[in-house]
Amino acid sequence: MTRDVSEIFTVDIENGLRADKYLADHLNIFSRSQIKNRNVRIILNNKEIKLSKILNSGDVITVEYNNPESLELNPEKMDLDIIYEDKNSIVINKPQGMVVHPGAGNYTGTLVHGLLYHCNEMTDSFSDDDFRPGIVHRLDKDTSGVIISAKNPDTLEFLASQFRNKTTQKFYLAVVKGVPVKTEGIIETNIARDLNNRKKFTVSAERGKKAVSRYKIIESWGTLSLVLLGLETGRTHQLRVHMLHLGNSILGDPVYGRKSGLFPDISLMLHAYQLSINLPPASGNGEIRKFKAPLPERFLEIIKKLSKYPKETLLLIEKALD
Repeated sequence: MTRDVSEIFTVDIENGLRADKYLADHLNIFSRSQIKNRNVRIILNNKEIKLSKILNSGDVITVEYNNPESLELNPEKMDLDIIYEDKNSIVINKPQGMVVHPGAGNYTGTLVHGLLYHCNEMTDSFSDDDFRPGIVHRLDKDTSGVIISAKNPDTLEFLASQFRNKTTQKFYLAVVKGVPVKTEGIIETNIARDLNNRKKFTVSAERGKKAVSRYKIIESWGTLSLVLLGLETGRTHQLRVHMLHLGNSILGDPVYGRKSGLFPDISLMLHAYQLSINLPPASGNGEIRKFKAPLPERFLEIIKKLSKYPKETLLLIEKALD
């Protein structure tokens, strides 16, 4: 495969460093997350090397890569499920299957496209080079639920700083396989990319970043349980990986789980139920606001089928949040 760009660099570092970290941290051509999408190829001594190879000062490398695909952010009319909205921010109940922002393979139909149509002032507020305008945090494509977006850069920074400083609270609901051994607990591990499958993540003792999740059983039905999950960190696929690590993978997970005999066609049973966050002074009074995304139909169907008293189950969810 030919690449669009070929550049030669002389490595200048004090100590040995992985090739991918050198590209991202010293050359600043692109971030580590973009390396795969740009089809990066590194040549050292006329041989292609792995991104994990250690480079040393004085090495002369040729870096070949593709320019990013051209993205045009055209507003698209969508029926957004709006939980809350003011002049600075908007809270959406994101449906399962919707991608949050454009990226490789997802150039239309994302939440960003819908927000640009609904909040037309965002087009003037954000740079044309920003392909994630207003996006404060994200949810996986297969995860439904509450997500907040900003309508201008000042609000984006105000909201994003709370996520960085871990002053927000995010609670998810999930249906998991089996019954966790303890009624509630904390899962604290490192999470790293799976060395055998780059689309997956895994618990690791030596690699990755610290990840902390909390869980509490709301109701169990023998082969399945309804649990409340809380995030203290925000790693990719964190809740899905942590529940698998606990031995109770999330029902319907196409990546980390197996099909259920009782619900063979069910999709991922993970829903962002509640977000607690402070709004900008112009929009709020300084108090923490709580936004909830109602339970989607796929959850209600399972509760109605498995619970003896479905209404009590819904009350138990609210009690668990107290």
